[in-house]
Amino acid sequence: MTRRIFQITGPEARDFLQGLVTNDIRKLDHGLVYAAMLTPQGKYLADFFLVPRDGEILLDVAADLADGLVQRLNMYKLRADVQITETDLAVWRGTGERPDGAFDDPRHSALGWRLYGAEAGDDSSDFDAIRVAHCIPETNIELTPDTFILEAGFERLNGVDFRKGCYVGQEVTARMKHKTELRKGFASVDLEGSAPVGTAITADGKPAGTLFTQSGNRAIAYLRFDRATGTMQAEDATLRLPD
Repeated sequence: MTRRIFQITGPEARDFLQGLVTNDIRKLDHGLVYAAMLTPQGKYLADFFLVPRDGEILLDVAADLADGLVQRLNMYKLRADVQITETDLAVWRGTGERPDGAFDDPRHSALGWRLYGAEAGDDSSDFDAIRVAHCIPETNIELTPDTFILEAGFERLNGVDFRKGCYVGQEVTARMKHKTELRKGFASVDLEGSAPVGTAITADGKPAGTLFTQSGNRAIAYLRFDRATGTMQAEDATLRLPD
């Protein structure tokens, strides 16, 4: 997936981001920070990595979400002493030995590392297989504008912090965490056959979710947990939750 890298500078950059994104900016002192920007209603707008680099902050985001995200950040900037400029940096990622200057992917150790420099690409690791095995949603595939980040597993993916204080969409996210039981969400499922991404899943003829990324005999599915029992269908594919 094509990425764009922006530089966020200025004496108020950290405070500015701290009040907007789902994770704690202070974690930049230890490496990459995975986070999201939400609507005031708590729904996903974009996910991204924040990168510490030479005392400044890089923003690593999917290319087709970049313009909308930067526009929204500038909308919130008001008079804050913060500058957001695009760089010519690219991302190289892999799962083998970590090169000098690379950062561990904070979502899961199986995702390896990310290196920021002149080259874009990866070391040919099967990232879809890794994502499916560990139920890691991807931008513009599983992660879409109607997503609630807790249903997408952001807590176990180290993408949200419940102790950092307020941010846009925080109230809805905190209420989902503390006052309700998640009835829907992503899960890895066992799969026989295949079907296009976005295929509706049924259980006993009733809507039960949506099928997403597939790899081998596993897939990521968005499920209604009260109906995700026994065998489910997605067109010609058969799926079920692992035992």
